[in-house]
Amino acid sequence: MVGKKNNDMKKIVFLFGMLIVFSMEAQKIAFVNTQEILNQIPEYAAAQEKLDGLAKQYQEDIEKASKVIDQLYSTYQADKILLSENMRKQREEEINKAKFNLSDLKKKHFGSEGNLYKERQKLIKPIQDKVYNAIQDVAQKGSYAFVLDSASDIAVLYYNSKYDKTDQVLKKLGYL
Repeated sequence: MVGKKNNDMKKIVFLFGMLIVFSMEAQKIAFVNTQEILNQIPEYAAAQEKLDGLAKQYQEDIEKASKVIDQLYSTYQADKILLSENMRKQREEEINKAKFNLSDLKKKHFGSEGNLYKERQKLIKPIQDKVYNAIQDVAQKGSYAFVLDSASDIAVLYYNSKYDKTDQVLKKLGYL
């Protein structure tokens, strides 16, 4: 009796496996390289250059504020012996306030809702949306079940280059 149940279970698993294999064979899969597509779009390069400039400027602001804190701390350490208790507390509060302001500056520029993020949303997102819409259009017209991004961290162990639709997306966007 146990042997019969075991054989029935093996048959069910085998049939289920075959069903999956047959359904997968009927699916059309394609891939694109979104990084290559973005690199071909002049507006993307210009936006990325602007963002890099802003990031550099923001980093310089943070480094300046950090140097001010270092200078305040060095001066405090040098003068500490000569300062009254009240003056020491005042200088320590000044240093702590500068550290707090530095932390706020970092959040303001580089935080999850910071200036760089907002600027990236304003400059890059419309381009990414345009590319995504072109990919969707190519996929729908080609009746593809899946379109994978070969530029992302998705592990692609094997692919046939005849399914690369990067050029079609670039053509659809007007860059080829």
